[in-house]
Amino acid sequence: MPLTTPKAMFERAGREGYAIGAFNVNNMEIIQGIMQAGSEERAPLILQVSAGARKYAGQPYIMKLVEAALMENDLPVVVHLDHGADFDICKACIDGGFTSVMIDGSHLPFEENIAVTRRVADYAHERGVWVEAELGKLAGVEEHVSSEHSVYTDPDEAVEFVRRSGCDSLAVAIGTSHGAYKFKGDARLDFERLEKITSLLPDYPLVLHGASSVPQEFVDMANKYGGRLGGAKGVPEDMLRRAAASGVCKINIDSDIRLAMTANIRRYLAEHPEEFDPRSYLKPAREAVKLMVQHKIRHVLGCSGKA
Repeated sequence: MPLTTPKAMFERAGREGYAIGAFNVNNMEIIQGIMQAGSEERAPLILQVSAGARKYAGQPYIMKLVEAALMENDLPVVVHLDHGADFDICKACIDGGFTSVMIDGSHLPFEENIAVTRRVADYAHERGVWVEAELGKLAGVEEHVSSEHSVYTDPDEAVEFVRRSGCDSLAVAIGTSHGAYKFKGDARLDFERLEKITSLLPDYPLVLHGASSVPQEFVDMANKYGGRLGGAKGVPEDMLRRAAASGVCKINIDSDIRLAMTANIRRYLAEHPEEFDPRSYLKPAREAVKLMVQHKIRHVLGCSGKA
Protein backbone atom coordinates (compact mmCIF):
# COMPACT_ATOMS: atom_id res chain seq x y z
CA MET A 1 0.00 0.00 0.00
CA PRO A 2 1.41 3.45 -0.88
CA LEU A 3 1.91 6.15 1.73
CA THR A 4 -1.17 8.14 2.63
CA THR A 5 -1.98 11.42 4.37
CA PRO A 6 -3.61 11.59 7.81
CA LYS A 7 -6.90 12.97 6.44
CA ALA A 8 -8.98 9.77 6.37
CA MET A 9 -7.23 8.45 9.50
CA PHE A 10 -8.12 11.53 11.52
CA GLU A 11 -11.68 11.76 10.23
CA ARG A 12 -12.43 8.24 11.43
CA ALA A 13 -10.51 8.69 14.68
CA GLY A 14 -12.51 11.82 15.46
CA ARG A 15 -15.82 10.09 14.78
CA GLU A 16 -14.99 6.97 16.79
CA GLY A 17 -13.07 8.52 19.68
CA TYR A 18 -9.54 7.16 19.37
CA ALA A 19 -6.11 8.47 18.35
CA ILE A 20 -3.40 7.45 15.90
CA GLY A 21 0.04 6.79 17.31
CA ALA A 22 2.82 8.91 15.85
CA PHE A 23 6.03 7.03 16.60
CA ASN A 24 9.47 8.54 16.05
CA VAL A 25 11.85 6.46 13.93
CA ASN A 26 15.65 6.57 13.71
CA ASN A 27 16.83 3.25 12.31
CA MET A 28 15.81 -0.06 10.75
CA GLU A 29 15.02 -1.87 14.00
CA ILE A 30 12.66 0.84 15.22
CA ILE A 31 10.80 0.91 11.90
CA GLN A 32 10.54 -2.87 11.88
CA GLY A 33 9.27 -3.03 15.46
CA ILE A 34 6.62 -0.38 14.85
CA MET A 35 5.48 -1.93 11.57
CA GLN A 36 5.29 -5.41 13.09
CA ALA A 37 3.15 -4.06 15.92
CA GLY A 38 0.86 -2.23 13.53
CA SER A 39 0.52 -5.31 11.33
CA GLU A 40 -0.40 -7.61 14.23
CA GLU A 41 -2.87 -5.06 15.62
CA ARG A 42 -4.22 -4.02 12.20
CA ALA A 43 -3.71 -0.39 13.17
CA PRO A 44 -2.93 2.72 11.10
CA LEU A 45 0.50 4.22 11.76
CA ILE A 46 2.32 7.53 11.58
CA LEU A 47 6.10 7.23 11.31
CA GLN A 48 7.66 10.46 12.51
CA VAL A 49 11.04 11.72 11.37
CA SER A 50 12.69 14.43 13.44
CA ALA A 51 15.51 16.77 12.49
CA GLY A 52 17.82 14.57 14.55
CA ALA A 53 16.71 11.45 12.70
CA ARG A 54 17.30 13.13 9.33
CA LYS A 55 20.80 14.09 10.47
CA TYR A 56 21.58 10.69 12.01
CA ALA A 57 20.24 8.28 9.40
CA GLY A 58 19.78 10.52 6.38
CA GLN A 59 16.40 11.24 4.82
CA PRO A 60 16.97 9.01 1.74
CA TYR A 61 17.91 6.05 3.96
CA ILE A 62 14.83 6.49 6.14
CA MET A 63 12.54 6.73 3.13
CA LYS A 64 14.04 3.57 1.60
CA LEU A 65 13.56 1.71 4.89
CA VAL A 66 9.92 2.82 4.93
CA GLU A 67 9.56 1.77 1.30
CA ALA A 68 10.86 -1.69 2.19
CA ALA A 69 8.48 -1.92 5.15
CA LEU A 70 5.50 -1.00 2.98
CA MET A 71 6.31 -3.86 0.60
CA GLU A 72 5.62 -6.32 3.42
CA ASN A 73 2.51 -4.63 4.89
CA ASP A 74 -0.82 -3.34 3.63
CA LEU A 75 -1.40 -0.84 6.45
CA PRO A 76 -2.25 2.83 5.97
CA VAL A 77 1.02 4.59 6.84
CA VAL A 78 1.95 8.28 7.00
CA VAL A 79 5.52 9.59 6.98
CA HIS A 80 5.55 12.82 8.95
CA LEU A 81 8.18 15.46 9.67
CA ASP A 82 8.26 16.13 13.41
CA HIS A 83 9.09 19.69 14.52
CA GLY A 84 10.12 21.20 11.21
CA ALA A 85 12.16 24.25 12.17
CA ASP A 86 11.57 26.35 9.06
CA PHE A 87 10.12 26.45 5.56
CA ASP A 88 13.22 25.00 3.90
CA ILE A 89 13.20 21.82 6.02
CA CYS A 90 9.48 21.34 5.36
CA LYS A 91 10.02 21.87 1.64
CA ALA A 92 12.85 19.32 1.55
CA CYS A 93 10.64 16.73 3.21
CA ILE A 94 7.67 17.45 0.98
CA ASP A 95 9.87 17.20 -2.10
CA GLY A 96 11.40 14.01 -0.66
CA GLY A 97 8.12 12.11 -0.42
CA PHE A 98 6.77 12.87 3.06
CA THR A 99 2.98 12.91 3.16
CA SER A 100 2.73 15.14 6.23
CA VAL A 101 4.92 17.83 7.76
CA MET A 102 4.90 19.84 10.95
CA ILE A 103 6.05 23.44 10.87
CA ASP A 104 6.92 24.40 14.43
CA GLY A 105 6.59 28.15 14.83
CA SER A 106 5.49 27.88 18.46
CA HIS A 107 8.57 29.83 19.61
CA LEU A 108 7.67 32.74 17.34
CA PRO A 109 5.29 35.65 18.00
CA PHE A 110 1.71 34.86 17.04
CA GLU A 111 1.72 36.73 13.71
CA GLU A 112 5.08 35.26 12.65
CA ASN A 113 3.85 31.75 13.51
CA ILE A 114 0.82 32.31 11.30
CA ALA A 115 2.97 33.65 8.46
CA VAL A 116 5.45 30.76 8.35
CA THR A 117 2.66 28.19 8.74
CA ARG A 118 0.72 29.81 5.90
CA ARG A 119 3.77 29.67 3.65
CA VAL A 120 4.32 25.97 4.36
CA ALA A 121 0.60 25.21 3.97
CA ASP A 122 0.41 26.90 0.58
CA TYR A 123 3.40 24.91 -0.71
CA ALA A 124 2.27 21.62 0.84
CA HIS A 125 -1.36 21.78 -0.23
CA GLU A 126 -0.40 22.29 -3.87
CA ARG A 127 1.34 18.91 -3.59
CA GLY A 128 -1.30 17.06 -1.58
CA VAL A 129 0.67 17.08 1.68
CA TRP A 130 -0.85 17.54 5.16
CA VAL A 131 0.38 20.32 7.48
CA GLU A 132 0.50 20.28 11.27
CA ALA A 133 1.32 23.39 13.27
CA GLU A 134 1.73 24.20 16.95
CA LEU A 135 0.29 26.94 19.13
CA GLY A 136 1.48 27.17 22.71
CA LYS A 137 4.77 25.88 24.05
CA LEU A 138 5.68 22.61 25.79
CA ALA A 139 8.28 22.53 28.53
CA GLY A 140 11.13 20.04 28.38
CA VAL A 141 13.85 19.08 25.93
CA GLU A 142 13.65 16.97 22.76
CA GLU A 143 16.55 17.36 20.33
CA HIS A 144 16.54 21.01 19.20
CA VAL A 145 13.16 21.70 20.84
CA SER A 146 13.73 23.16 24.28
CA SER A 147 11.68 25.28 26.67
CA GLU A 148 11.97 25.81 30.41
CA HIS A 149 8.33 26.74 30.87
CA SER A 150 5.01 25.75 29.32
CA VAL A 151 2.75 28.27 27.61
CA TYR A 152 -0.70 26.73 27.36
CA THR A 153 -2.69 27.13 24.15
CA ASP A 154 -5.27 29.90 24.26
CA PRO A 155 -8.56 28.53 22.84
CA ASP A 156 -9.62 31.75 21.15
CA GLU A 157 -6.20 32.21 19.58
CA ALA A 158 -6.38 28.62 18.34
CA VAL A 159 -9.51 29.42 16.33
CA GLU A 160 -7.90 32.46 14.71
CA PHE A 161 -4.66 30.60 14.08
CA VAL A 162 -6.35 27.69 12.29
CA ARG A 163 -8.46 30.05 10.19
CA ARG A 164 -5.60 32.28 9.07
CA SER A 165 -2.70 29.82 8.83
CA GLY A 166 -4.37 27.10 6.78
CA CYS A 167 -2.92 24.28 8.90
CA ASP A 168 -4.73 20.94 8.75
CA SER A 169 -4.13 19.89 12.36
CA LEU A 170 -2.93 21.69 15.46
CA ALA A 171 -0.65 20.59 18.28
CA VAL A 172 -1.91 22.07 21.54
CA ALA A 173 -0.19 22.60 24.88
CA ILE A 174 -2.31 21.38 27.80
CA GLY A 175 0.37 20.17 30.20
CA THR A 176 2.40 17.48 28.43
CA SER A 177 6.16 17.91 28.16
CA HIS A 178 9.02 16.78 25.93
CA GLY A 179 11.55 14.25 27.15
CA ALA A 180 11.53 11.64 29.93
CA TYR A 181 11.28 14.08 32.85
CA LYS A 182 7.81 15.52 32.39
CA PHE A 183 6.53 16.09 35.93
CA LYS A 184 8.16 16.84 39.29
CA GLY A 185 4.92 16.37 41.21
CA ASP A 186 1.62 14.78 40.27
CA ALA A 187 0.83 14.64 36.57
CA ARG A 188 -1.95 16.94 35.44
CA LEU A 189 -3.42 17.76 32.04
CA ASP A 190 -5.77 20.69 31.51
CA PHE A 191 -8.79 18.83 30.14
CA GLU A 192 -11.01 21.85 30.66
CA ARG A 193 -8.82 23.76 28.21
CA LEU A 194 -8.89 20.85 25.78
CA GLU A 195 -12.69 20.71 25.94
CA LYS A 196 -12.87 24.45 25.27
CA ILE A 197 -10.64 24.14 22.21
CA THR A 198 -12.64 21.22 20.82
CA SER A 199 -15.89 23.10 21.37
CA LEU A 200 -14.57 26.06 19.38
CA LEU A 201 -13.00 23.83 16.70
CA PRO A 202 -15.50 20.96 16.34
CA ASP A 203 -14.34 18.00 14.25
CA TYR A 204 -10.89 19.58 13.87
CA PRO A 205 -7.94 17.22 14.50
CA LEU A 206 -5.82 18.13 17.52
CA VAL A 207 -2.39 16.72 18.33
CA LEU A 208 -0.68 15.95 21.63
CA HIS A 209 3.10 16.23 21.73
CA GLY A 210 5.32 15.10 24.60
CA ALA A 211 2.98 12.21 25.36
CA SER A 212 5.27 9.34 26.29
CA SER A 213 4.30 7.58 29.52
CA VAL A 214 7.89 6.70 30.53
CA PRO A 215 7.00 3.17 31.77
CA GLN A 216 8.73 2.54 35.07
CA GLU A 217 9.52 -1.05 34.09
CA PHE A 218 11.95 0.30 31.48
CA VAL A 219 13.32 2.95 33.82
CA ASP A 220 13.94 0.31 36.50
CA MET A 221 15.50 -2.09 33.99
CA ALA A 222 17.84 0.57 32.63
CA ASN A 223 18.87 1.63 36.13
CA LYS A 224 19.41 -1.98 37.21
CA TYR A 225 21.92 -2.47 34.43
CA GLY A 226 23.92 0.73 34.82
CA GLY A 227 21.53 3.51 33.77
CA ARG A 228 20.99 6.77 35.62
CA LEU A 229 17.38 7.74 35.05
CA GLY A 230 16.33 8.95 38.46
CA GLY A 231 13.10 10.93 38.50
CA ALA A 232 11.99 10.03 34.98
CA LYS A 233 8.20 10.37 34.86
CA GLY A 234 5.70 10.55 31.99
CA VAL A 235 2.03 11.13 31.24
CA PRO A 236 -0.25 8.50 32.84
CA GLU A 237 -1.84 6.33 30.20
CA ASP A 238 -5.37 6.86 31.47
CA MET A 239 -4.96 10.59 30.79
CA LEU A 240 -3.82 9.88 27.25
CA ARG A 241 -6.79 7.57 26.66
CA ARG A 242 -9.11 10.33 27.88
CA ALA A 243 -7.46 12.81 25.51
CA ALA A 244 -7.86 10.35 22.64
CA ALA A 245 -11.59 10.28 23.31
CA SER A 246 -11.77 14.09 23.57
CA GLY A 247 -10.75 15.39 20.15
CA VAL A 248 -7.05 14.45 20.09
CA CYS A 249 -6.51 12.42 16.91
CA LYS A 250 -2.70 12.10 17.01
CA ILE A 251 -0.51 11.30 20.01
CA ASN A 252 3.27 11.53 19.69
CA ILE A 253 5.46 8.86 21.30
CA ASP A 254 9.25 8.99 21.24
CA SER A 255 10.85 8.63 24.69
CA ASP A 256 9.09 5.32 25.37
CA ILE A 257 10.68 3.82 22.25
CA ARG A 258 14.12 4.96 23.34
CA LEU A 259 13.61 3.61 26.84
CA ALA A 260 12.34 0.23 25.64
CA MET A 261 15.30 -0.20 23.31
CA THR A 262 18.01 1.04 25.64
CA ALA A 263 16.80 -0.86 28.71
CA ASN A 264 16.70 -4.14 26.80
CA ILE A 265 20.10 -3.56 25.20
CA ARG A 266 21.60 -2.80 28.62
CA ARG A 267 20.10 -5.98 30.05
CA TYR A 268 21.24 -8.16 27.17
CA LEU A 269 24.83 -6.92 27.25
CA ALA A 270 25.00 -7.28 31.03
CA GLU A 271 23.71 -10.85 30.84
CA HIS A 272 25.88 -11.75 27.81
CA PRO A 273 29.21 -9.95 28.35
CA GLU A 274 30.89 -12.17 25.78
CA GLU A 275 28.58 -10.98 22.98
CA PHE A 276 29.74 -8.43 20.41
CA ASP A 277 27.45 -9.06 17.43
CA PRO A 278 25.07 -6.05 17.17
CA ARG A 279 22.34 -8.34 15.81
CA SER A 280 22.30 -10.25 19.09
CA TYR A 281 21.25 -7.25 21.19
CA LEU A 282 19.29 -5.36 18.54
CA LYS A 283 16.93 -8.31 18.06
CA PRO A 284 15.50 -8.15 21.63
CA ALA A 285 15.52 -4.36 21.38
CA ARG A 286 13.37 -4.57 18.24
CA GLU A 287 11.01 -7.00 19.97
CA ALA A 288 10.71 -4.60 22.93
CA VAL A 289 9.71 -1.80 20.57
CA LYS A 290 7.08 -4.03 18.97
CA LEU A 291 5.55 -5.05 22.30
CA MET A 292 5.54 -1.50 23.63
CA VAL A 293 3.88 -0.14 20.47
CA GLN A 294 1.31 -2.94 20.55
CA HIS A 295 0.44 -1.99 24.11
CA LYS A 296 0.01 1.67 23.13
CA ILE A 297 -2.17 0.81 20.14
CA ARG A 298 -4.43 -1.51 22.09
CA HIS A 299 -4.72 0.06 25.53
CA VAL A 300 -3.85 3.75 25.15
CA LEU A 301 -4.65 4.95 21.63
CA GLY A 302 -7.61 2.64 21.06
CA CYS A 303 -6.84 2.18 17.34
CA SER A 304 -6.39 -1.59 17.20
CA GLY A 305 -8.35 -3.00 14.28
CA LYS A 306 -8.83 0.42 12.67
CA ALA A 307 -6.56 -0.12 9.63
